[in-house]
Amino acid sequence: MTTIDQAGSYRLGSREVRRLGYGAMQLAGPGVFGPPPDRDAALAVLREALLLGVDHIDTSDFYGPHVTNQLIRAALHPYREGLTIVTKIGARRDEQGNWLLADSPQELEQAVHDNLRNLGLERLDVVNFRAMFDVHGPAEGSIAAQVEALAGLRERGLVKHIGLSNVTMAQLEEAQRIVPVACVQNMYNLVHRQDDAMIDALARQGIAYVPFFPLGGFSPLQSDSLSVLARRLGATPMQVAIAWLLQRSPNILLIPGTKSITHLRENLAAGSLVLDEEALAALEKIGR
Repeated sequence: MTTIDQAGSYRLGSREVRRLGYGAMQLAGPGVFGPPPDRDAALAVLREALLLGVDHIDTSDFYGPHVTNQLIRAALHPYREGLTIVTKIGARRDEQGNWLLADSPQELEQAVHDNLRNLGLERLDVVNFRAMFDVHGPAEGSIAAQVEALAGLRERGLVKHIGLSNVTMAQLEEAQRIVPVACVQNMYNLVHRQDDAMIDALARQGIAYVPFFPLGGFSPLQSDSLSVLARRLGATPMQVAIAWLLQRSPNILLIPGTKSITHLRENLAAGSLVLDEEALAALEKIGR
């Protein structure tokens, strides 16, 4: 099977990571709440990801809550050299599974400690602060207090690098006046392209952009044109969508998630798929 080396690598914080990583969100139960229906299968997917060369895992302690971090620890601890684990904070879950704001300095510090405990780490590689002015997408509002709180945790050695999630360009620039930003994690995929200008701006600065929902999220990308193109290329529609993102910009790091080893292998194999000009033109029509 093709390795993911052909997708190349890019800097994330102080490390070079392969551009195809793994997102752990889907390992929790339905609605990203509660335990997985098959714990052994979830552990097997994580171990297979590392066997296939993944060195960047994205998670959060509010997935479950606590579930995905505890699975990662159970499957992979002690962690191999070079593995980068990225988590995010700024929200919490109630007993019904609702997503609630949790971005006071005290709540952010508690979230960092929760992530450290559940992952079995003394310092977090990268912590993304997720802005929650609008749960459906970025919305303006100052994030200075939250970034300053994270900068303090960085100075104390609990956090190595700080990233941002669900943010606007203005919020990115505000954060950069306080602390170096290692990455931005916003929604972006073949049909959701509002962040084109941000991706290009970050590329000029050498900063990673990590799309969440790169394959559409809870409603996977669907298009007759995409399916026809995938058949012509001898690939799956999701592999084509991954390949398009990899060719979109060199600073894009991908974290497609899955509960299936079969789908995991398919996602990683997309790193060897090169789209010709005809394919890119067809995909441009789908996206616009």
